[in-house]
Amino acid sequence: MFQPNNNNNQLPIKSLPIQDPSALVQVDKKETSVVLKDETQNGGFAQAESIIFYTKRLQDDLHVIGLKVKQHEENMKLLRSQKNKLEESILDLQVMLGNYHSSTTTTTANDNHSREETTKKILQCEKSAAGILWQLKARHGNQAADLPLTKDIVGIVAMLGKVDDDNLSRLLSEYLGLETMLAIVCKTYDGVRALELYDNEGCINLNSGLHGLGTSIGRKLEGRFLVICLENLRPYSGEFVHNDPQRRLDILKPRLPNGECPPGFLGYAVNMINVDSTNLFCLTASGHGLRETLLYSLFSRLQVYKTRADMVSALPCITDGAISLDGGMIQRTGVFSLGNREDVDVKFPKLSVASGLPESYLETERQINEFKWRKEKLIEDTKREQALWDNAKFNFDRKKKEFLKFLADSSSYATQATQHQILGAQNRFTSS
Repeated sequence: MFQPNNNNNQLPIKSLPIQDPSALVQVDKKETSVVLKDETQNGGFAQAESIIFYTKRLQDDLHVIGLKVKQHEENMKLLRSQKNKLEESILDLQVMLGNYHSSTTTTTANDNHSREETTKKILQCEKSAAGILWQLKARHGNQAADLPLTKDIVGIVAMLGKVDDDNLSRLLSEYLGLETMLAIVCKTYDGVRALELYDNEGCINLNSGLHGLGTSIGRKLEGRFLVICLENLRPYSGEFVHNDPQRRLDILKPRLPNGECPPGFLGYAVNMINVDSTNLFCLTASGHGLRETLLYSLFSRLQVYKTRADMVSALPCITDGAISLDGGMIQRTGVFSLGNREDVDVKFPKLSVASGLPESYLETERQINEFKWRKEKLIEDTKREQALWDNAKFNFDRKKKEFLKFLADSSSYATQATQHQILGAQNRFTSS
């Protein structure tokens, strides 16, 4: 059997001469110093380029933030200028109204008497929220409107409208009920929140809000009370009657299946209440007045008829309730209020014929209201700009601090690098 010869397959090995390790690499010391010097210089150049790049980026950031700060400053300056102009316009218009009052001989005695009667009835509800609030107003007058507790309050439902007829006043008051007639109306939820505070366990804090006020005047508030927040109501979204100083809602008249208007239909309750001109415009942040918010929320499309028979014959086209001047009442579709009429003590005041004001007066009041509303919007815009300016200024100061620190660190690095180069030159000089 063939056996391979292992010895014949081995390759001859030639021994290599052993050399001194120092002979393997022979480099000139002068060349080594040049290479190291170049590497040091290249690293220095890269570091310098990095410093220049980051410096420029910080400068650009500071420039952009600085422009934002300047823009917010200019915006606030413009808003304050516009607010000052509005304040001057409001003052001029108020002077015009003052001149009218001093020169007119129109008397509103009957109107005042009607309001005094309503006020008297409210004050008789001693332990109600409305009674306590009106007691505060009676004691402190116009100053009460500036208190933190009351500055957002528009008034009591019963005092925010007037009607032409005593009978209609009684019917509308009965339809709403005493609790609603005594409801407090606020512009915003902040006003609602100020009326009643709670402790950590959710219990009413009796030493604050209306509860605390009632205790302080010896009238402890009892039971629940209604508060209506205008900004949370869904306003009427349709059109208004053209050229109507009362801004009545332009609601289509009801129609029977035959297309005719029901006999005896007098109108919608929401349009039969007269609103003070100061409350017709710009009570909410969106510019709405009392009619399209409060009154529309309370009455919606409540229809008014001459007689109960007229109301019943119009059932097919009654959608949001109806009343009749002889005492008929439908609370809402399918819900009839029967039995004897029950007068509510607190009613809407009656509008006096002698209290009518000229259209120019009403237009002036409308302008004052609108200017006041625009002024409040400008104040809100100024607060927002101030907050944006504060944030931009904070970012600018922080970026400036970062930039100055970087410059200081860069200067320290440059000093160390220069010292290192000087020492290196000295070493080369002494070694040569």
